[in-house]
Amino acid sequence: MSVQEFWFVLIGVLFTGYFMLEGFDFGVGMLMPILGRGSDARRRVVLNTIGPVWDGNEVWLITAAGAMFAAFPEWYASLFSGFYLALLLVLVALILRICAIEYRGKINDARWRARCDLGIGIGSWIPALAWGWVFANVVRGVPLNEKKQFAGSVWDLFGPYALLGGVTTGLLFALHGAMFLVLKTGGEVRDDARHTARLLLAPTAAVVCAFGLWTQLAYGAGWTWVPFALMLLGPATAAAADIVHRDGWAFTGTMVTVAAATALLFGSLFPNVLPSSLDSAFDLTIHNASSTPYTLKVMSWAAVLVTPVVLIYQGWTYWVFRKRITVEQIPAPIGLPPGSVRD
Repeated sequence: MSVQEFWFVLIGVLFTGYFMLEGFDFGVGMLMPILGRGSDARRRVVLNTIGPVWDGNEVWLITAAGAMFAAFPEWYASLFSGFYLALLLVLVALILRICAIEYRGKINDARWRARCDLGIGIGSWIPALAWGWVFANVVRGVPLNEKKQFAGSVWDLFGPYALLGGVTTGLLFALHGAMFLVLKTGGEVRDDARHTARLLLAPTAAVVCAFGLWTQLAYGAGWTWVPFALMLLGPATAAAADIVHRDGWAFTGTMVTVAAATALLFGSLFPNVLPSSLDSAFDLTIHNASSTPYTLKVMSWAAVLVTPVVLIYQGWTYWVFRKRITVEQIPAPIGLPPGSVRD
């Protein structure tokens, strides 16, 4: 394996980790208005499931973008210039979501919390839909000219395949979040999360199957039939495990689906990193878009030394905060006496 191939695979792994972990974060935020209806205590249960981990999950995106910039600067430049408005919208949504999560409990006022909840919802829905749309466009190809510059308009990015990609990640992350809430909550919130997950299973499986089949037939390679099969196996596993109340296996099923979908996209893209829809001669590949071999070798040693430490620390965080959360464990907001009604 060349250093260019190694870094392409590593970036794929980083985005896979981001979508697997941040995916259920987005799903929790997307479902918060539904599963948190009725009382602030329910909304706090939903939000507290991701409270200790959401910021760590976002590190995967920062690392993936940094690795893309250092290993494939041409890819980074063309992608971020061509998708400038979309990625700016994602960035603003993520900032809105972060601020809403951090500041929600700072003021004991129902209207303030309602505004923050709205920010969490918007900041979760936009990235959940946008990431599928962006990566579907990357696999399909964009108008790159001979200078490796984006030569189209934003309307070139709204084809049916790209839009289906956005719907796919939106539904998949919502289901992923519902399964996570089934695993992490108890009582009435868990019951409602299970009901929501069962409602989402059939439409999500249908859309995932359609998008995966389109990707495989139009852009896939021989070996990418394997992740496509896993994309179909994941929802089936989640459904079967949910029936017998094996919450951990149900959540694993959606994790497998997210990972397999990302592997299918990156596998269909290789050896390109950003194909040109104008002329294949203008494609950005792992070779013509990469940094020098020396740069990649130095980065490889750094990745080998640092990555295990990060994985061990994040795994420890999930282990420490592994227990379920219920409404009964949520204290009254500061300034209200115990037993007060919590709106």
